[in-house]
Amino acid sequence: MSAPRERDLTGLPIFIALVEAGSFTAAAERLGCTKTRVSLQIRQLEERLGATLFQRTTRRVQPTQAGETLYRECRPLLTGLQEALAMAEGDGRQLRGELRLTGPEDYAARVLGPAVVEFGQQHPALRIELRSGDRISDMLEEGIDLAFRLGWLKDSTLRARRLGEFRQYLVASPAYLARHGTPEHPEALAEHAWVAFTPLAAPLTWTFQRGEESCRVQMRARLAANSTAALNALLTAGGGLSVMADVTAEAEMRAGRLVQVLQEWTLPTGGVYAVYPPGRHLPARVRAFMEFFQSWTA
Repeated sequence: MSAPRERDLTGLPIFIALVEAGSFTAAAERLGCTKTRVSLQIRQLEERLGATLFQRTTRRVQPTQAGETLYRECRPLLTGLQEALAMAEGDGRQLRGELRLTGPEDYAARVLGPAVVEFGQQHPALRIELRSGDRISDMLEEGIDLAFRLGWLKDSTLRARRLGEFRQYLVASPAYLARHGTPEHPEALAEHAWVAFTPLAAPLTWTFQRGEESCRVQMRARLAANSTAALNALLTAGGGLSVMADVTAEAEMRAGRLVQVLQEWTLPTGGVYAVYPPGRHLPARVRAFMEFFQSWTA
């Protein structure tokens, strides 16, 4: 019986870098090598596998279905191997490599940012990238290790850990309320200017609760915002009423820029989740950050 042929894994880190960078130039810059080397290694890997891993266009290279499958299976394994080697070279506890985090704009600024700085000081060999935005990211496509999401999760392919919950407030600026009056019942909101927050699934439909009484209101909006910062800017400038999460609304209310409206009525609470991409392996750097973050926010 002949011995099994040894696999050459040289091209895998280059393959993963090309998937995440999206171009040969960006992958070469990330790896610190030439575009020619990236192209050669990818071509050799495709020849060995007998499969086309990328679709090439003039602007971007995108993984084929075979490429996506290979990336999904190999990236966690290669990351784990790199971490094991780095820890063996060091003191067994020092984290190395890259950690990519993402979260909603204001949550990233007010909560994640300070936590990342302190965690980074504990692990100076670890490069941490914090991305913020209210758009839901494709974690695999963008190479995200850990995402923080506020609201209600719908993607069943993701693994998530519930960290807590947040309250929602109906708010407006004092100037808006002085000009247009303060609504005394949710039904009156339909006659007011509304600022829609477009990342929400139903930004114009809201259900208010007061004891056993429930009131569902359909708003009309001339203004809309696709980020927390934009929503806050429109509201504080007197653009109308809207709903904001407590992490943003409470700071603005303390500063006197926004006022809570219909305080005796409540809106549904949402969850704060840590979300992992699909796959079997959870890198040590992600586990370490989650342990740190939960104790940091306790």
